[in-house]
Amino acid sequence: MWQFWVDRGGTFTDIVAKTPEGGLRTHKLLSENPEVYADAAVHGIRELLGLGADDPIPSGLIEAVKMGTTVATNALLERKGERTLLLITGGQRDLLRIGYQNRPRLFDLEIKLPELLYEAAVEVRERLAADGEIITPLDQARARADLQSAFDDGYRSVAIALMHSYRFPDHEVRLGEIAQETGFTQISLSHQASPLIKLVGRGDTAVVDAYLSPILRRYVDQVANALGTGKSDTRLMFMQSNGGLTDASLFHGRDAVLSGPAGGVVGMVRTAAEHGFDKLIGFDMGGTSTDVCHYAGEYERSFETEVAGVRMQAPMMSINTVAAGGGSILSYRDGRMQVGPESAGANPGPAAYRRGGPLTVTDCNVLLGKLQPAHFPHVFGPNADQPLDAGVVRAKFEALAAEIGGGKTAEDLAEGFLRIAVENMANAIKKISVQRGYDVTKYTMNCFGGAGGQHACLVADALGMERIFIHPFAGVLSAFGMGLADIRTMKEQQLGESITADAKAAMTALSATARAEVLAQGLADKDIQVIETAHIRPRGAQQSLSVPFGTAQAMSDAFTTAHKQRFGFAPDTSDLLLDVLVAEAVGETGEGVSMPDPKGQTRIDIPVRCVTDGNWRDIPLVDRTTLAVGQTLDGPAILTEPTGTNMIEAGWRATVARGGNLILSRITPLTRAEAIGTKVDPVMLEVFNNLFMSIAEQMGATLANTAYSVNIKERLD
Repeated sequence: MWQFWVDRGGTFTDIVAKTPEGGLRTHKLLSENPEVYADAAVHGIRELLGLGADDPIPSGLIEAVKMGTTVATNALLERKGERTLLLITGGQRDLLRIGYQNRPRLFDLEIKLPELLYEAAVEVRERLAADGEIITPLDQARARADLQSAFDDGYRSVAIALMHSYRFPDHEVRLGEIAQETGFTQISLSHQASPLIKLVGRGDTAVVDAYLSPILRRYVDQVANALGTGKSDTRLMFMQSNGGLTDASLFHGRDAVLSGPAGGVVGMVRTAAEHGFDKLIGFDMGGTSTDVCHYAGEYERSFETEVAGVRMQAPMMSINTVAAGGGSILSYRDGRMQVGPESAGANPGPAAYRRGGPLTVTDCNVLLGKLQPAHFPHVFGPNADQPLDAGVVRAKFEALAAEIGGGKTAEDLAEGFLRIAVENMANAIKKISVQRGYDVTKYTMNCFGGAGGQHACLVADALGMERIFIHPFAGVLSAFGMGLADIRTMKEQQLGESITADAKAAMTALSATARAEVLAQGLADKDIQVIETAHIRPRGAQQSLSVPFGTAQAMSDAFTTAHKQRFGFAPDTSDLLLDVLVAEAVGETGEGVSMPDPKGQTRIDIPVRCVTDGNWRDIPLVDRTTLAVGQTLDGPAILTEPTGTNMIEAGWRATVARGGNLILSRITPLTRAEAIGTKVDPVMLEVFNNLFMSIAEQMGATLANTAYSVNIKERLD
């Protein structure tokens, strides 16, 4: 039977199909094309099965569809979720708007607060003390009247967040029952959305869940109906933000925000593991932004994340995003050459796309010869049959060079802008590695995404990394990762007790709950593993660190080691708190990752003109599919493939490994001597401005994470 692994992105939907014979096929199509199809994923599946656009999918053909989707993310970014009502403890109506009073952009004179997700807030007459004592009983009659009034106004989605409900949820549960009796179709209780302390984070998470879940449910039902899952044994599963698959019926809005990128992280880890690489930096460069992540034997997750100006308190893959992609716009402002954060998107796109777009990072590569129009898909122009327009790119760069002056050529500008973009991406990687005490030079970069291969060597050089891994499916690795992912569920419980407290019974119960949820999805007990961890922090501190759950001494020792690595000094361990217990149940799906070895063909080196080290020269352009296992290609050279272009820079060697994987290694030591001088250079001004800001951000993050002061750790003052 067929399996389909789908990444429904904002611009493109990628599909990897596993045929009944075990072969793999890939397919890419626009996510939105309403004139042709209602849903890209279902249409792509029909095409791969050889069916017409309106043909029903026969039952018994498909074993499973595993999907990551940006439906929830896009609704959050565009503020197109469900109309949502917030019920909150009396006196706290404005708490979520006030938040933590932090100002991410300290020097802005005009403060623009993010738009709230809920339309109206209703105060509930009730109050519990921190120990569960009832200070004010729940006024059920008034709550029922308020909910009925909101229902009559058209609200169907409600988020309920009460003080101390993470430990004492009775009032929230009763309000949920009243909301259900009133007719609300989406009810998100904060103690279920996030069973952790902090009303702001818990309330925000409940609001996100209430805001996104109805949108997500409609999409899931649409896909399920098209696939006929109710009439067949086809399994429909979705990727959660924590990196695990779950049944479509258990997929909630709070779990969907990083659904697509999480598949890329899983794909990165599982493909590199085939070659024994277990210390990885993920580098996923697309058209609008670049996602980077860190892996050193276990998935890294954040339990507090901010996406699109919205705080969430739920386990998510730790992914750092920087606004530097192939479509990032180039500009010259205030004597500095700048890259992004604005993007040209897909329409009009870069200047080379023949739609009158601005200069972008992609245009730098076109001008410098790193993207060859003759060897790039001819899909541009009014009839979608023209190559990239190198002429208009050169004209625009020359016009910008004349504006900037100083004797710079068009090539100088393109190399300068490219250097700035590379430094921005390198700084994003430093945030997830150097800032956390990891020596990035000992890691392998796993490069994927449509634009990653063009810049991987340059980014690696900026970080001192000496090895890059590129999978044959690098251009669709997020979709490939959906198929390789395990079924996972994570359960958390707030404890807040001394590390010496006996928490074994609580952890055992939590693990049993997690295991039961995975068992209910059809896995055998022998295929389920439960990983038990604890979040430890000094009393009064904000930042907790995750360590394996065990004896008090073992957890204390592990915390000390992790703290030294992260912050560079030994903590005071005299009064440690066992803050949160986490049980992660993993149900192994048994999907393999092995790819067939490429047969190779007669290698043809096509000479092309390219700028390297500031000079035009002839370099070879080679089709990746012509290379067999063991063959090498020394840079500078260009390696093309159906899903992307890989630029092998000078001093690097590409080797084809088993399974067709490409391993790039630096064979010539990198020389870093550079005489800066005193002459004003718009490139170096921007590079050093970004470096200084990166240093300041790293210092600020360390200060916030180790502070005891509320002003510093929450307000970031």
